Amino acid sequence: MRQILSRLALAAFFIGFSTLVLPAETRAQGEASKVFKTNCVLCHAANGSGDSPAGKAMSAKDLRSAEVQKESDADLTATITKGRGKMPAFGQKLSPDVITSLAAYIRQLPKK
Repeated sequence: MRQILSRLALAAFFIGFSTLVLPAETRAQGEASKVFKTNCVLCHAANGSGDSPAGKAMSAKDLRSAEVQKESDADLTATITKGRGKMPAFGQKLSPDVITSLAAYIRQLPKK
């Protein structure tokens, strides 16, 4: 029993330590990645190309394209918040901070 408690305490220490050591930006990117997978992949595909069956049917934009990438951060966050065309609005579902991190994630898609 004592050995199990020691192992649990050690595991908790490492989890807590890694949370403090990982930069907030890295954690935010991880959360943005999860949000993207949950809310965007259905239409935009995992790579942002829009080549998913639903994306093709709705003519979803390629988020890696120069057209999307040249949009300002304010334009991207407004699109995510309010929706555009067939894209639904996520302003009621996602917090402004999450939407901002999602826009930053979209900026990274062409580099992947």
